[in-house]
Amino acid sequence: MARLKKQGYAGIQGAGALSSSRLRKRFPLEAWGNLDQILGHECKIDEVRQLIDRHRLQRTACHILRIAMLMMLAACSKPAKPIAGADVDYWTCTMHPSVHSETPGKCPICGMDLVPVTRRKEVSSKPGEFMVPIQRQQQIGVTYTEVRRRHMQFDIRSVGTLEADQAQVFDCVARVDGYVEGLQVTSPGERVRSGQPLMTIYSPDLRAPEQELANLLKVQVNGSVTPASMEPLIEAARRRLLLLNVDPSEISELERTGQLTDRLVVRSAVDGVVSEVPIRIGMGVKPGDKLVTVLDVSNLWLWANFYENEVGLLREGHPVTVSLPALPDHPFEGKIAVLSPSIDPVKRTAMARINIPNSDGQLRPGMFANVIAHIDAGKGLTIPSDAVLPTGLRMVAFVDRGSGRLQPRFIQVGRQFVDLTDPNQESYYEVTGGLREGERVVSSANFLIDAEAQVQGALRDFGVEQR
Repeated sequence: MARLKKQGYAGIQGAGALSSSRLRKRFPLEAWGNLDQILGHECKIDEVRQLIDRHRLQRTACHILRIAMLMMLAACSKPAKPIAGADVDYWTCTMHPSVHSETPGKCPICGMDLVPVTRRKEVSSKPGEFMVPIQRQQQIGVTYTEVRRRHMQFDIRSVGTLEADQAQVFDCVARVDGYVEGLQVTSPGERVRSGQPLMTIYSPDLRAPEQELANLLKVQVNGSVTPASMEPLIEAARRRLLLLNVDPSEISELERTGQLTDRLVVRSAVDGVVSEVPIRIGMGVKPGDKLVTVLDVSNLWLWANFYENEVGLLREGHPVTVSLPALPDHPFEGKIAVLSPSIDPVKRTAMARINIPNSDGQLRPGMFANVIAHIDAGKGLTIPSDAVLPTGLRMVAFVDRGSGRLQPRFIQVGRQFVDLTDPNQESYYEVTGGLREGERVVSSANFLIDAEAQVQGALRDFGVEQR
């Protein structure tokens, strides 16, 4: 083929139509294989020309392929061009920005390759600002929100237990010496009506006051003394019997018949439920001994615990909603009647007493309850909770300064609440300092922005400026 290439097409054109044997004698051996494919009994000049062009193209392609492979191997073996030393401020770790090194290497904490931090070509208008290009912000998904005023409504939640109204707890106590002769109520849980007999006590101490009243009534009937002067004495005798737990109906029966008795019938003072019966038949009693406890459960108390930062939002008379696991479909409404003036030193909570009506008797003392107090705090400056980055002691927000420039701000926030009018029920912080209405702050990808700020030293510069 080399000879064909040197001779060009002149020799072939002069030869005219050649036979296969004559071409083999005239051209080198390396072309014979291809010649056998295209030559029959005779070989035309056009066919030979096509053969030469094909071989020329194949050799040229092989040369180009070898050159390309050599260039690729040279590029792979050549080390990456380092960043110019004049442009590198220091080397740091993307996971540990506190690591600073003057030379490249490995992070001593996590072992990752250190990355260069170039010197800022543009000086920020204020200390603490740093640059994140707009294209970079779009790549990491940065979004912004505006600081604006919102109507702040939120709920304060607590738990508590139901208790009997202490003003409606009646303890029947013995007021005479004696012995329990009979029990009409024997166990807790029994419902009683006002005036219903609870027990009978034998007591000889009743004889003397009853005899005194009977004698005064006889003197009054005889007429030996004026009725006006006898009436105060008779009334005093009645009062002594009432103080001994003698029922007015029994006093009236004594006045009518004059028949004395040494048996005292103890009756219930209210409608309610028996909660305690500590005595038994035959037991001796003396003045002051508890006989029966009766609860009026038409009104109950609910004691709930509220944290010390929530007590300031509550007031006496504040309406609350109460729900009980025992009655999930039946919420109750109540009002705060009393707020404790002191804070529990251990739990850091204050007690609030809520009065719950219980006319139908569905509620029982000891039930567990959930309490929700609705708070309307008016309007205030707010930002979404996602726009605030907690740093431990302080909260940070990144303010948009335009053209990709951001500024970290240490802000003061108040209570966190949920916008009940928002279909998405987003959470917000009340802003008490550090931001102005209308400013734009980063509301997503805050951690990535914070990492960039740490690398560029923006937070450090901002802290120096604040001091």
